[in-house]
Amino acid sequence: MRNDLVKSGERVDDLQNGFFVIQDPKKFCFGMDAVLLSGFARVKKDEAALDMGTGTGIIPILLSQRTEGKHFTGLEIQAECAEMAARSVRYNCLEDRVRIVQGDIKEAAGIFGAASFDVVTCNPPYMIGQHGLTNPHMPKAIARHEILCTFDDVAGQAARVLKDRGRFYLVHRPFRLVELMATLTKYKLEPKRMQLVYPYIDKEPNMVLIEACKGGNSRIQIERPLVVYEKPGVYTRDILELYQMV
Repeated sequence: MRNDLVKSGERVDDLQNGFFVIQDPKKFCFGMDAVLLSGFARVKKDEAALDMGTGTGIIPILLSQRTEGKHFTGLEIQAECAEMAARSVRYNCLEDRVRIVQGDIKEAAGIFGAASFDVVTCNPPYMIGQHGLTNPHMPKAIARHEILCTFDDVAGQAARVLKDRGRFYLVHRPFRLVELMATLTKYKLEPKRMQLVYPYIDKEPNMVLIEACKGGNSRIQIERPLVVYEKPGVYTRDILELYQMV
């Protein structure tokens, strides 16, 4: 255990795959959406990936274990979150594969340069101004509401930092699906795969996973639905496999 890297009030969560993540419950903790995105994204051998708005650094850490990608960068605007994510990287001895950078998503191309990544991932804020109540705790509010950036900002910068035919992976809410598709195509990020996530088989979907290709042709594959629970408190086999619990 690397307790010297954990500050007062923080906790260390076991990811059940040999890795751990440091979190502060008073700020923002990762959710299932981040885990789902890490399972949906594909990073091939020798590819470099950027996670925009990385928060705890959970997605780069998971992708470093799940994929053969060469290097993973997490970009986070909040200084305290970026510093904590960097400590998680050191806690897992991943410094050679994962790097955390403090910076603004809206300036990603300026920070890293154009066409510098093969893959971009993002678990962006879901709510616009009139959707839901803004969390009074600013770190959580920034993670959940479009306070510091919009989806247009995210897609525009993803398109700039991606190489030609690079891939953009995101998780979002289905109620914004029309807007998401329109914004992606606006920036020549052609949707290629989509998967809807349902809490239960008889409920409406509450998340959507999308893969878009920079400069890709117009053709999309709709994958089979992903159902989270068989019944309250009991995950489906798909989710158990995703969490590497079977």
